[in-house]
Amino acid sequence: MLKIATAQLWVHDQEEALAFYTRKVGMEVRSDVTLPEMGGFRWLTVGPAGQEDVAIVLMAIPGPPVLDADTQAQVRELTAKGAAGTVFLTTEDCDAAYAELSGRGVEFNEKPTDQPYGRDCGFRDPSGNNIRLTQLREM
Repeated sequence: MLKIATAQLWVHDQEEALAFYTRKVGMEVRSDVTLPEMGGFRWLTVGPAGQEDVAIVLMAIPGPPVLDADTQAQVRELTAKGAAGTVFLTTEDCDAAYAELSGRGVEFNEKPTDQPYGRDCGFRDPSGNNIRLTQLREM
């Protein structure tokens, strides 16, 4: 099975996303770099504590200046319609993770349920991205 090590999420406001992922979800900042050669584009990456191989890049809409105007317009249109990314975060205990994050103020749109692949639950971040906490079954 493949494991995704890095995911990119489009966010409306990087500061709001950063606060949400660090304060409510409990992630840590991996990198926060502004690239002047790309028009001041900010490369902001967060990830779960203790899982150095997993990172989420919080990409500001409409994205880096390297995207052409048509692509930027498409990204704006899709995100305005609610199109968003989905990130799967693995957890050893879905129910415990759900309880912990709920206690921090994360509002879940799906409570933990059994799935064919394991147990998971989901929430949306402030920009509407789907986040799944997944406890995989041993295969």
